[in-house]
Amino acid sequence: MRFSPGLLLLLPLMSPLAHAELIDDVFDRGELRIALEANTPPFNFKDGEKLTGFEVELGEQLAKEMDVRPSFITTDDSDMLPGVASGKYDVAINHIAMTAELQDQFDFSEPYRDKPALAIPFQKGNPAFKASLDNALQRVKADGRLKALGQKWLESDTAEVKAQ
Repeated sequence: MRFSPGLLLLLPLMSPLAHAELIDDVFDRGELRIALEANTPPFNFKDGEKLTGFEVELGEQLAKEMDVRPSFITTDDSDMLPGVASGKYDVAINHIAMTAELQDQFDFSEPYRDKPALAIPFQKGNPAFKASLDNALQRVKADGRLKALGQKWLESDTAEVKAQ
């Protein structure tokens, strides 16, 4: 079989590694699309028409640290992770435990809570996005904002909020 030079130029485009990195899409849009249920206080819920809660404020802080705006999309549990997998949502911040089964399907941020380890799932194969999200989370932890959110929203559970 003979390869033409034109075919060699197309090979990188056919590679699964050639897809656009999620972080590029987020920066191009200028927003982080965050899926959540909005019915699980104190994590995320509606107060009248206003979306609020621990994970809503965490999403706002993370988007701010990533220099984009947060775009919250309320959905139900049956659509949330399939929506992240398909690219409909960038992340889900909905007190999702990092299980072995989910780690086979998604990449995760570092945990934002312990016991159980709650983290933010996103499409596999996006190392630059993971680095950006983890760096944002580390800054929110380092300056005490995550601990303050835990004290504000989770009161007696604050000992479980990762401060470092």
